[in-house]
Amino acid sequence: MNNSNRNLVNHYGKQWADFDGSKRPYKETLNEFNSYFSIFPWEKLPENAEGFDAGCGNGRWAELVLKNKKVGLLNLVEPSDAIEVAKSKIKGNNVKFYKTTINDSKIKDNSQDFGYCLGVLHYIPKPENAMKACINKLKPGAPFLVYMYYNFENRPWWFKLIWKCSDIARKCISKMPYFARKVCTDIIAISVYWPFAKLSKLFELLHLPYHNIPLSATRNDSFYNMRTVSLDRFGSAIEHRFSKEDIIKMMMGCGLEDISFSNNPEVSWCAIGYKKA
Repeated sequence: MNNSNRNLVNHYGKQWADFDGSKRPYKETLNEFNSYFSIFPWEKLPENAEGFDAGCGNGRWAELVLKNKKVGLLNLVEPSDAIEVAKSKIKGNNVKFYKTTINDSKIKDNSQDFGYCLGVLHYIPKPENAMKACINKLKPGAPFLVYMYYNFENRPWWFKLIWKCSDIARKCISKMPYFARKVCTDIIAISVYWPFAKLSKLFELLHLPYHNIPLSATRNDSFYNMRTVSLDRFGSAIEHRFSKEDIIKMMMGCGLEDISFSNNPEVSWCAIGYKKA
Protein backbone atom coordinates (compact mmCIF):
# COMPACT_ATOMS: atom_id res chain seq x y z
CA MET A 1 0.00 0.00 0.00
CA ASN A 2 1.43 3.36 -1.04
CA ASN A 3 1.51 5.68 1.98
CA SER A 4 3.84 8.45 0.84
CA ASN A 5 3.43 11.79 -0.90
CA ARG A 6 5.80 12.12 -3.85
CA ASN A 7 5.99 15.93 -3.70
CA LEU A 8 6.77 15.78 0.00
CA VAL A 9 9.40 13.08 -0.53
CA ASN A 10 11.08 15.28 -3.14
CA HIS A 11 10.94 18.26 -0.80
CA TYR A 12 12.72 16.44 2.01
CA GLY A 13 15.30 15.04 -0.35
CA LYS A 14 16.24 18.61 -1.27
CA GLN A 15 15.95 19.92 2.28
CA TRP A 16 18.34 17.39 3.81
CA ALA A 17 20.78 17.90 0.95
CA ASP A 18 20.83 21.63 1.75
CA PHE A 19 20.82 21.12 5.52
CA ASP A 20 22.96 18.03 5.96
CA GLY A 21 23.80 18.99 9.54
CA SER A 22 27.48 19.69 8.86
CA LYS A 23 27.11 23.33 9.95
CA ARG A 24 25.06 22.62 13.03
CA PRO A 25 26.96 22.65 16.35
CA TYR A 26 27.53 19.07 17.49
CA LYS A 27 26.54 19.89 21.07
CA GLU A 28 23.18 21.17 19.85
CA THR A 29 22.49 17.96 17.94
CA LEU A 30 23.61 15.87 20.92
CA ASN A 31 21.33 17.79 23.31
CA GLU A 32 18.33 17.24 21.03
CA PHE A 33 19.19 13.56 20.67
CA ASN A 34 19.37 13.19 24.45
CA SER A 35 15.99 14.90 24.80
CA TYR A 36 14.35 12.33 22.52
CA PHE A 37 16.22 9.27 23.76
CA SER A 38 16.11 10.06 27.48
CA ILE A 39 13.22 7.55 27.81
CA PHE A 40 14.76 4.92 25.54
CA PRO A 41 15.55 1.64 27.39
CA TRP A 42 19.11 1.03 26.19
CA GLU A 43 19.69 -1.28 29.14
CA LYS A 44 16.95 -3.65 27.91
CA LEU A 45 18.48 -4.20 24.48
CA PRO A 46 20.29 -7.49 23.82
CA GLU A 47 23.94 -7.48 22.82
CA ASN A 48 24.46 -6.74 19.10
CA ALA A 49 20.87 -5.51 18.83
CA GLU A 50 19.45 -4.88 15.38
CA GLY A 51 17.07 -1.98 14.88
CA PHE A 52 15.73 0.55 12.39
CA ASP A 53 15.46 4.29 11.90
CA ALA A 54 12.20 4.93 9.99
CA GLY A 55 12.53 8.16 8.02
CA CYS A 56 16.21 8.71 8.81
CA GLY A 57 16.57 11.93 6.80
CA ASN A 58 20.21 12.99 6.79
CA GLY A 59 21.09 10.36 9.40
CA ARG A 60 21.62 12.77 12.29
CA TRP A 61 20.06 10.45 14.91
CA ALA A 62 21.50 7.29 13.39
CA GLU A 63 25.06 8.60 13.80
CA LEU A 64 24.52 8.85 17.55
CA VAL A 65 22.53 5.62 17.94
CA LEU A 66 25.38 3.72 16.30
CA LYS A 67 27.74 4.92 19.03
CA ASN A 68 25.87 2.82 21.58
CA LYS A 69 27.82 -0.38 22.21
CA LYS A 70 24.69 -2.52 22.28
CA VAL A 71 23.75 -1.66 18.69
CA GLY A 72 25.10 -4.28 16.29
CA LEU A 73 23.20 -3.28 13.15
CA LEU A 74 21.05 -0.28 12.28
CA ASN A 75 18.75 -0.22 9.25
CA LEU A 76 18.23 3.28 7.86
CA VAL A 77 14.99 3.68 5.91
CA GLU A 78 14.29 6.84 3.91
CA PRO A 79 12.28 7.16 0.66
CA SER A 80 13.85 10.47 -0.43
CA ASP A 81 17.27 11.36 -1.83
CA ALA A 82 18.25 12.31 1.72
CA ILE A 83 19.37 8.69 2.07
CA GLU A 84 22.37 9.64 -0.09
CA VAL A 85 23.31 12.31 2.47
CA ALA A 86 23.12 9.69 5.23
CA LYS A 87 25.27 7.31 3.18
CA SER A 88 27.95 9.97 2.75
CA LYS A 89 28.10 10.57 6.51
CA ILE A 90 27.76 7.07 7.94
CA LYS A 91 30.20 4.30 7.03
CA GLY A 92 30.75 0.80 8.38
CA ASN A 93 29.53 -2.78 8.36
CA ASN A 94 26.94 -2.16 11.08
CA VAL A 95 24.55 -0.10 8.94
CA LYS A 96 22.27 -0.81 5.98
CA PHE A 97 20.40 1.69 3.81
CA TYR A 98 16.98 1.37 2.21
CA LYS A 99 15.72 4.03 -0.18
CA THR A 100 12.08 3.19 0.32
CA THR A 101 9.33 3.21 2.94
CA ILE A 102 9.49 0.92 5.96
CA ASN A 103 6.59 -1.11 4.53
CA ASP A 104 8.42 -1.75 1.24
CA SER A 105 11.85 -2.37 2.75
CA LYS A 106 13.43 -5.81 2.81
CA ILE A 107 13.53 -5.80 6.61
CA LYS A 108 11.75 -8.94 7.75
CA ASP A 109 8.72 -8.78 10.02
CA ASN A 110 9.33 -9.71 13.68
CA SER A 111 13.10 -9.33 13.22
CA GLN A 112 14.06 -6.06 14.96
CA ASP A 113 15.17 -5.58 18.55
CA PHE A 114 14.18 -1.90 18.54
CA GLY A 115 12.96 0.87 16.29
CA TYR A 116 12.32 4.59 16.28
CA CYS A 117 10.55 7.17 14.14
CA LEU A 118 11.14 10.78 15.15
CA GLY A 119 9.38 13.74 13.59
CA VAL A 120 8.14 11.78 10.59
CA LEU A 121 4.67 10.31 11.11
CA HIS A 122 2.94 13.69 11.22
CA TYR A 123 4.02 14.18 7.58
CA ILE A 124 2.69 10.82 6.36
CA PRO A 125 -0.72 10.71 4.59
CA LYS A 126 -1.89 7.87 6.87
CA PRO A 127 0.20 7.98 10.07
CA GLU A 128 -1.41 4.96 11.73
CA ASN A 129 -0.73 2.74 8.71
CA ALA A 130 2.91 3.83 8.75
CA MET A 131 3.20 3.11 12.47
CA LYS A 132 1.70 -0.35 11.98
CA ALA A 133 4.30 -1.05 9.29
CA CYS A 134 7.01 -0.10 11.81
CA ILE A 135 5.60 -2.27 14.58
CA ASN A 136 5.34 -5.25 12.22
CA LYS A 137 9.13 -5.22 11.92
CA LEU A 138 9.68 -5.52 15.69
CA LYS A 139 10.15 -8.64 17.74
CA PRO A 140 7.60 -9.16 20.55
CA GLY A 141 8.65 -7.08 23.54
CA ALA A 142 10.87 -4.76 21.49
CA PRO A 143 10.71 -1.00 22.21
CA PHE A 144 9.53 1.62 19.71
CA LEU A 145 10.30 5.33 20.19
CA VAL A 146 8.15 7.91 18.42
CA TYR A 147 7.79 11.69 18.30
CA MET A 148 4.83 13.45 16.65
CA TYR A 149 3.54 17.00 16.58
CA TYR A 150 1.09 17.80 19.36
CA ASN A 151 -2.18 19.69 18.90
CA PHE A 152 -1.56 22.36 21.59
CA GLU A 153 -4.14 20.83 23.94
CA ASN A 154 -2.20 22.24 26.89
CA ARG A 155 -1.85 25.75 25.46
CA PRO A 156 -3.99 28.91 25.87
CA TRP A 157 -6.49 29.96 23.17
CA TRP A 158 -4.31 32.75 21.82
CA PHE A 159 -1.42 30.30 21.32
CA LYS A 160 -3.71 28.08 19.24
CA LEU A 161 -4.85 31.10 17.23
CA ILE A 162 -1.25 31.97 16.36
CA TRP A 163 -0.73 28.40 15.19
CA LYS A 164 -3.85 28.52 12.99
CA CYS A 165 -2.53 31.65 11.31
CA SER A 166 0.86 30.01 10.80
CA ASP A 167 -0.86 26.95 9.34
CA ILE A 168 -2.49 29.12 6.67
CA ALA A 169 1.00 30.38 5.79
CA ARG A 170 2.31 26.80 5.68
CA LYS A 171 -0.38 25.71 3.23
CA CYS A 172 0.50 28.60 0.92
CA ILE A 173 4.29 28.30 1.17
CA SER A 174 4.30 24.52 0.70
CA LYS A 175 2.72 24.97 -2.75
CA MET A 176 5.59 27.12 -4.01
CA PRO A 177 8.61 25.84 -5.97
CA TYR A 178 11.37 24.63 -3.67
CA PHE A 179 13.63 27.69 -4.10
CA ALA A 180 10.76 30.04 -3.22
CA ARG A 181 9.89 27.85 -0.22
CA LYS A 182 13.44 28.10 1.01
CA VAL A 183 13.55 31.89 0.62
CA CYS A 184 10.23 32.32 2.45
CA THR A 185 11.21 30.02 5.30
CA ASP A 186 14.57 31.78 5.69
CA ILE A 187 12.67 35.06 6.05
CA ILE A 188 10.43 33.41 8.67
CA ALA A 189 13.50 32.09 10.49
CA ILE A 190 15.06 35.54 10.81
CA SER A 191 11.87 37.56 11.38
CA VAL A 192 9.87 35.13 13.56
CA TYR A 193 11.96 32.25 14.93
CA TRP A 194 14.99 34.31 15.95
CA PRO A 195 13.09 37.12 17.79
CA PHE A 196 10.81 34.70 19.66
CA ALA A 197 13.75 32.44 20.53
CA LYS A 198 15.73 35.35 21.95
CA LEU A 199 12.71 36.65 23.85
CA SER A 200 12.23 33.20 25.40
CA LYS A 201 15.90 33.05 26.31
CA LEU A 202 15.68 36.47 27.98
CA PHE A 203 12.66 35.33 30.02
CA GLU A 204 14.55 32.21 31.04
CA LEU A 205 17.56 34.24 32.18
CA LEU A 206 15.27 36.51 34.19
CA HIS A 207 13.59 33.43 35.75
CA LEU A 208 10.27 34.37 34.18
CA PRO A 209 7.80 31.84 32.70
CA TYR A 210 8.61 31.31 29.04
CA HIS A 211 7.02 28.00 27.96
CA ASN A 212 3.93 29.72 26.52
CA ILE A 213 6.03 31.98 24.32
CA PRO A 214 5.74 30.60 20.75
CA LEU A 215 8.89 28.78 19.58
CA SER A 216 10.41 28.82 23.08
CA ALA A 217 11.82 25.35 22.34
CA THR A 218 14.27 27.00 19.91
CA ARG A 219 15.65 29.46 22.47
CA ASN A 220 19.05 27.72 22.60
CA ASP A 221 19.19 26.82 18.90
CA SER A 222 21.69 28.06 16.37
CA PHE A 223 20.32 30.15 13.52
CA TYR A 224 21.29 27.26 11.21
CA ASN A 225 18.83 25.01 13.02
CA MET A 226 16.15 27.69 13.04
CA ARG A 227 16.41 27.80 9.24
CA THR A 228 16.20 24.01 9.12
CA VAL A 229 13.17 23.84 11.41
CA SER A 230 11.42 26.65 9.54
CA LEU A 231 11.84 24.88 6.19
CA ASP A 232 10.84 21.57 7.77
CA ARG A 233 7.60 23.03 9.15
CA PHE A 234 6.48 25.51 6.50
CA GLY A 235 7.70 23.51 3.52
CA SER A 236 5.49 20.52 4.26
CA ALA A 237 2.21 20.08 2.37
CA ILE A 238 0.98 17.64 5.05
CA GLU A 239 0.87 18.24 8.78
CA HIS A 240 -1.10 16.15 11.26
CA ARG A 241 -1.45 17.15 14.92
CA PHE A 242 -2.22 14.79 17.79
CA SER A 243 -3.36 14.95 21.39
CA LYS A 244 -1.70 12.69 23.96
CA GLU A 245 -4.85 10.57 23.94
CA ASP A 246 -4.64 10.29 20.14
CA ILE A 247 -1.07 9.03 20.35
CA ILE A 248 -1.86 6.49 23.06
CA LYS A 249 -4.83 5.21 21.06
CA MET A 250 -2.73 4.95 17.89
CA MET A 251 0.13 3.16 19.62
CA MET A 252 -2.18 0.68 21.32
CA GLY A 253 -4.06 0.10 18.07
CA CYS A 254 -0.78 -0.71 16.36
CA GLY A 255 0.08 -3.37 18.93
CA LEU A 256 2.12 -1.51 21.56
CA GLU A 257 1.75 -1.62 25.33
CA ASP A 258 3.41 -0.13 28.46
CA ILE A 259 3.32 3.29 26.83
CA SER A 260 4.96 6.24 28.56
CA PHE A 261 5.86 9.82 27.62
CA SER A 262 8.85 12.04 28.15
CA ASN A 263 8.73 14.43 31.12
CA ASN A 264 10.74 16.98 29.16
CA PRO A 265 8.32 19.81 28.21
CA GLU A 266 10.34 20.44 25.05
CA VAL A 267 9.51 16.96 23.69
CA SER A 268 6.56 15.95 25.86
CA TRP A 269 4.83 14.18 22.96
CA CYS A 270 7.79 11.82 22.60
CA ALA A 271 6.62 8.35 23.63
CA ILE A 272 7.96 4.82 24.09
CA GLY A 273 5.99 1.59 23.80
CA TYR A 274 6.71 -2.13 23.59
CA LYS A 275 5.35 -4.60 21.05
CA LYS A 276 2.85 -6.98 22.59
CA ALA A 277 4.02 -10.56 22.92
